[in-house]
Amino acid sequence: MRFVDAAEVRRLLTFPVLIAALEAAHRRPKIEVQDGHLGSDAQLYFVRHAVDRGRFMASKLITSFPANLAGGELPAVQAICVLFDGTNGRPLAVIDGTEITYWRTAADSALGASLLAPSAPTTLLVVGAGEMSRWLVRAHRTVRPSLQRVLIWNRTHQRAVDVAASLAQEGIVAEPTEDLDAATRAADLITTCTRSREPLVKGINLKPGVHLDLVGGYTPQTREADDEAARRALVFVDRRESAFDGVGDILGPIASGAIREADVLGDLYDLVGGGVRGRRSATDITYFKNAGGGHLDLMTAEVIYRQIAV
Repeated sequence: MRFVDAAEVRRLLTFPVLIAALEAAHRRPKIEVQDGHLGSDAQLYFVRHAVDRGRFMASKLITSFPANLAGGELPAVQAICVLFDGTNGRPLAVIDGTEITYWRTAADSALGASLLAPSAPTTLLVVGAGEMSRWLVRAHRTVRPSLQRVLIWNRTHQRAVDVAASLAQEGIVAEPTEDLDAATRAADLITTCTRSREPLVKGINLKPGVHLDLVGGYTPQTREADDEAARRALVFVDRRESAFDGVGDILGPIASGAIREADVLGDLYDLVGGGVRGRRSATDITYFKNAGGGHLDLMTAEVIYRQIAV
């Protein structure tokens, strides 16, 4: 059994490889998933299990301590992922799950963008300046290399300044902004990664053709986009079961009557498999909820394991 730390994960993975692997995995039968939660919002422990029958099994063990962000030394979310052989049950690897979370979350959004975003967007708006923000920029630029300008907005403006400076060191043209509404109107692609309980992206500001990628909200109480955004858009999710299991950016507009459950047109399995049509015209607004799930952890762990098993 191998232990794979964060540095080795970064050495082994690239976004082109991982995004292609996630796309291929969505052509296979759906992976079974189950989640378990204990604790509170302030001190949460949860486990995500996934079984790809006859291939692999995995569990990701996760802690969430949002107060860590104030100290600046530890991330809010930390994890390990355990991968098993699905044919005989043998433990194969223990992998840094925090690193897996960054890679698979960003790759999931990028796969959605590859299927739904306009073909040649130039301006990317990132709402939220936490650790995920940089990963989302890298992943979206992988599938849409036409992105030339990155705007960063955060409630605490200094954090947006810091993220923009960090991206500039990677050769990415990025700038902080304090005017979220104006940035929303300018963007061709918007990705959000916050814990907001109040919608930040207003549908009235979405220009025709924009792609909206909602990443951060993962409880019924969290919302990153308002009802008007969902009402104006073609709505998709990464995995239907995950999205309807308690995600505010899907359940909220359904509860208000802004959209119906039937207006959630499909998930990545549908889009990759060709069973559902995505963007239909250059002026369509597309709305993609990245709800996550243990299937993505397993898919990513498999890619890592196959690299170390060579």
